[in-house]
Amino acid sequence: MDDFTATEARVRDSFARQTMMDTLGATLTALAPGRCVIRAPIAPHLKQQHGAAHAGLAFTLGDTAAGYSALSTMAGDTDVMTVEMKINLLSPAVGEALEAVGEVVRAGKRLTVVKAEVFALQGDSRKPVALLQGTMIPVAQR
Repeated sequence: MDDFTATEARVRDSFARQTMMDTLGATLTALAPGRCVIRAPIAPHLKQQHGAAHAGLAFTLGDTAAGYSALSTMAGDTDVMTVEMKINLLSPAVGEALEAVGEVVRAGKRLTVVKAEVFALQGDSRKPVALLQGTMIPVAQR
């Protein structure tokens, strides 16, 4: 088993333990070193009063995708937590699903700077709806 195969298994196992992702119907659709993609349907119970996906859905998916992009670059005996995260909402998240693409900007020894782009998906259309930037920290596995 190569190094990333073990990392991928660790990340996917961690993702499977996140009950929030299960609640949202989210799936981890792609993973590579320093990159993670998560998708969730815009279900009726996840919308705000104007019919768009709630910003909390965009934030949760972006934060999680960014976190797992960071974890994919960390040592095998660590887990990851968010230190801080900023979001810019670009446009209403209207569509069938949201897709968050998390990427590592810079992996340091103690802190990892990350970003995530969140897109609203409708058929073949992919519209940017949010941009996140934050910092992740390695923590001991529980």
